[in-house]
Amino acid sequence: MKNFTRLFDIPYYQLEKYPQEDALAAKENNVWRKYSTAEVVKLINQTSLGLLKFGLKQGDTIAIIANNRPEWNIVDQAALQIGVIVVPIYPTISIEEFRFIFNDASVKVAFVSDKTLLDKVRSFKEDVPSLGKILTFDTIEGATNWDEIKKLGLNGPFDDVDKIKKNIDPKNVATIIYTSGTTGLPKGVMLSHNNIVSNIHSVMPVIPLNKDVRTLSFLPLCHIFERMVSYTYMATGCSIYYAQNMDTIGEDLKDVKPHFFTTVPRLLEKVYDKIMAKGEELTGIKKKLFYWAIDLGLEYDHKGKSPFYYAQLNIARKLVFSKWKEALGGEIKGICTGAAALQFRLEKIFNAAGIPVRQGYGLTETSPALCINRFDEINTKMGTVGMAVPDVTIKINPENGEILAKGDNIMMGYYNRPDATAEVIDADGWFHTGDVGELVDGKYLKITDRIKQLFKTSGGKYVAPQPIENKFVESTFIEQIMITGNDEKFVGALIVPSFEALKVYCKEKGIPNDSPETMIKQEAVKALYQSICDEYNPHFGKIEQVKRFKLLPKEWTIDGGELTPTLKVKRKKVLDKYAAEIAEIYNV
Repeated sequence: MKNFTRLFDIPYYQLEKYPQEDALAAKENNVWRKYSTAEVVKLINQTSLGLLKFGLKQGDTIAIIANNRPEWNIVDQAALQIGVIVVPIYPTISIEEFRFIFNDASVKVAFVSDKTLLDKVRSFKEDVPSLGKILTFDTIEGATNWDEIKKLGLNGPFDDVDKIKKNIDPKNVATIIYTSGTTGLPKGVMLSHNNIVSNIHSVMPVIPLNKDVRTLSFLPLCHIFERMVSYTYMATGCSIYYAQNMDTIGEDLKDVKPHFFTTVPRLLEKVYDKIMAKGEELTGIKKKLFYWAIDLGLEYDHKGKSPFYYAQLNIARKLVFSKWKEALGGEIKGICTGAAALQFRLEKIFNAAGIPVRQGYGLTETSPALCINRFDEINTKMGTVGMAVPDVTIKINPENGEILAKGDNIMMGYYNRPDATAEVIDADGWFHTGDVGELVDGKYLKITDRIKQLFKTSGGKYVAPQPIENKFVESTFIEQIMITGNDEKFVGALIVPSFEALKVYCKEKGIPNDSPETMIKQEAVKALYQSICDEYNPHFGKIEQVKRFKLLPKEWTIDGGELTPTLKVKRKKVLDKYAAEIAEIYNV
């Protein structure tokens, strides 16, 4: 096979070019279970035939609701090569959203990982006329295990599978991914094989992947970011190891010693906070050395530093930053981060530590990658999301600053929503991202805000909340923040403190700290957060400065309804939920 044009071609491409003994791996009973490329291909074909014997046909839809595991990939590829459309769904969404997606996509069969998800799907099964079987990856009493599908296809022959496979057009819809959205019902993004494959070909030359690379996967496969990257791993011959869960990532990193992984900024923020907490516990010369290295890291730039600076940095890397690399397994060669903005100081300090972190940018509707900072030090610029990937064109709408994109990676449209499709893809084929940005040096894209998040004060002045929020979360005392002020006289803020850091502060100052509720009521704590506002406000114009704030006692979560599954704040939800607290900000 010279190349691949459809997603299900990729496992065969790996088998021919870079067969691996550990193409996929996951822990079973605390031991890594490794699947060779040959075994993966065999299981894909078995499952394809089983799905056909199960009664599925080309154009039908299946849902996958599961944690990252080899079974996810196998069922995904098995469905794709017989023309069955895959609908991946976040396990954490509400029953109402599940019910809507299952009915909108007319899901025929659902694959779930565990009993909790099985019970969730069973709870609304009667409301979904199209839904036949629910199959589980875990062995659960009284449930049909996915082994039943594999058994149906165990002995072949695979003539029917091969016949369908040969006739699948790259332009056929491969998957429908429902965007979590911050408002309203989710929309189903239709992506063809060609949409995603074109993006894989665009990404392959710009990230450091090859047949000798081990990767760790922990971002949800139901999100297009990790899914496209996983296809890319397979196409470049990488081994994919799946983290057990988000709580075991530290252990899995040390165990797998990955060369590459993708992440969201929140994970890097937590790593940094833990490192800083340990640094604070040091004493004497060790503490001085630690903070010398931190200060040096905060001055880092890929370009333009003096030889004397790099001489110092090499010392810092040996004495201090080498321990940071060890915490990530010791062999990391690249990290790509997306879904939200990475704090500028963290981008500086991780790269200074010799841990190459690069920001990328894209949307579900763009399969997803539009831009990535390159992993060489010439074609990258910190504080931006990098240059457009090959075969993707980016331009800025001169009227409102909106980022527009064009390429083979742009979605087919929203499922059952031609009206919504027409709103975002214009007559010339440009996709309107809804993000506001600028091109730095004429080529590096910098995201400045979301068009829908811009608001106007009662004085008629527009405010972009995202840059303000991005700056304020640089404080070790701020976990989350949302800027307010629509139709109000001034800008305010809802602030969720970093209670771990705040508790340490309160203990040192002799301030009551038995609970978050107690801490945020203390005048000394309010004064601390006022001092943070005073420190960061001068970075913004007078109209954009935070005049008053309200401290909240509880972190925003997906389960609480304040965050989307990709950890974006649902602004409308937060505005509604904390209407009384916002009223207090402006009750002056």
